[in-house]
Amino acid sequence: MGCCNRRCGLIAGAVFGAVVAILGGVLIPLGNSIIEGTEAVIEPGTTAFDNWNATGAMVYRQFWFLEVKNPTEIVQNGATPVVREKGPYTYRTRYLPKENITFNPNNTVSFLLPFGAIFEPSMSVGSEEDKVVSLNLAVAGAYSMVPPGLHFILQNMIKSSNSSLFHSRTVKELLWGYPDPMLNGNVGLFYPYNGTSDGPYNVFTGEDDISKVGIIDRWRGERSLSFWDDKYCDMINGTDASSFPPFVDKKKPLFFFSSDICRSVSASFSESLNLKGIEVYRYTLLPSTLAAPVDNPDNHCYCRDKKTTKNCTVAGVLDTSSCREGKPVYISLPHFLYGSPSLRKDVLGLNPVEEHHMTFLDVEPTTGFTLRFAKRIQVNMMYGPSKVITLLNKVKDYTVFPVVWLNETAVLDDETADMFKEELVSRIQLLETVQQVLLGSGLAIFGLCFFFYLVHKSKKD
Repeated sequence: MGCCNRRCGLIAGAVFGAVVAILGGVLIPLGNSIIEGTEAVIEPGTTAFDNWNATGAMVYRQFWFLEVKNPTEIVQNGATPVVREKGPYTYRTRYLPKENITFNPNNTVSFLLPFGAIFEPSMSVGSEEDKVVSLNLAVAGAYSMVPPGLHFILQNMIKSSNSSLFHSRTVKELLWGYPDPMLNGNVGLFYPYNGTSDGPYNVFTGEDDISKVGIIDRWRGERSLSFWDDKYCDMINGTDASSFPPFVDKKKPLFFFSSDICRSVSASFSESLNLKGIEVYRYTLLPSTLAAPVDNPDNHCYCRDKKTTKNCTVAGVLDTSSCREGKPVYISLPHFLYGSPSLRKDVLGLNPVEEHHMTFLDVEPTTGFTLRFAKRIQVNMMYGPSKVITLLNKVKDYTVFPVVWLNETAVLDDETADMFKEELVSRIQLLETVQQVLLGSGLAIFGLCFFFYLVHKSKKD
């Protein structure tokens, strides 16, 4: 009778240990489903919705102008342009919540992203009225948009308005617009901006499939772009980079679409970092993103003009004229980071430094929320030689000229970080601890009971 009780007790103990271990294992997918269901879905009341609807952190755009040091020598003698950096001039942006939010029956939500910019004097080197010697946006733009056969008309317009290839304008004028005498209209790098919006966007809420949360379904009513005349380059991939689907796998790239550069890009895992007590994955753009088609064949459809890109061999710049009504705007990383050396030979004074000029995203891997980012891009324009336009008589070759570079950046504040850790990270850590304790103790009980059961059975035999 005693042997039976002992044997039955060992069997019961083994069964109990197995049940405890199974319970610990069950908590793993259960915990994931809790996070998915209560935190990551874009719907009112969830952490994801609050994070998605209005940016909690302050978002700033810092501008550095590439001021021209030798404008007269360039025009009169054909000298190589020399620039020097002037800035930052800082504005608060993305402070307005999304507009026209509409939840749709197909588990998507549509919205507009309103634009606004407020100058921050305390974070700037000077005022908005500071003067900058810069490329004349109207002259450079008209040069590319007017066919060479009609350059005599452009020459008359330049002469009659007393315009030049370079001029002095205030920071405010260059960024947000000014009346140009040659075009008899407003011109500016970001004109118009305040009071306008981006979109409409249509993104998946993740309610039916959490792996699709935040992924763009449509932009401006379309599932693909119409800028590049190519199915691959016209794809709209990923999210808007403010967040990604939860449970981020660092072995896989993150895809996002940026209307600023009129295309989708991918970012790859770089390193794990501690951000105010929260582990984040840093993702960066690879040099191949803006590589020449000879090095990255996927970029073949982004080469629009073989003449100005030296038969598509120039790396580091993206011609966005097809999405800007023909205006010759070229996007690059600041100081032509990862660009062809010829770009920095054509314009002197540039010094790319990866730490200061690369774009990165710091993503919390469990939720997929972007907790810190720095989007750094440079706005360039192009001009070239002309036998008709007097200002360009001495210009020897096509020049991609840097006008300004910007750093749009944000990081969660201490209060938000504490709340994030308390409401989410601490719960995840507690759940993981319970999982490990149950799984470990259950397996230990099962293993010991099963071992002693075998020992008891062998002695009895």
